[in-house]
Amino acid sequence: MKTVLFACVHNAGRSQMAAAWFNAMSDPSRARAISAGTQPGPGVHPEVLVTMAEVGIDLSTAKPQRLTDDLARQATLLVTMGCGEVCPVVPGLRREDWPLEDPKGKPVERVRQIRDTVRAHVAELVAREGWATVRTGDAG
Repeated sequence: MKTVLFACVHNAGRSQMAAAWFNAMSDPSRARAISAGTQPGPGVHPEVLVTMAEVGIDLSTAKPQRLTDDLARQATLLVTMGCGEVCPVVPGLRREDWPLEDPKGKPVERVRQIRDTVRAHVAELVAREGWATVRTGDAG
């Protein structure tokens, strides 16, 4: 079982979207995602809740959590999204950085674009790593 940790500053936008997309697209017997932030906010941004609900993903019960070294050590891959130098460095942990715009306070139209960009990044990661859900009739 692989664990992907998506991290941003407030754990209230990009990282929440990425973890939700990842868990929707990946085979839960192969990989799962968690998310955290270096300075977690009080809740998921309202504009993120709205745009994710539009695609059938409910983040209303998601709670931002602090990104700690211990949490990072549980991961196979750390994907950072704007936390820069304050993201932990864990020896031996694979790391990728996705330079994605923060959706906080943006108009819904822009948040939809960010949501779709996050989805595309996650889809590419899931496909590249072979973690996609295998559907009946698919080879694999």
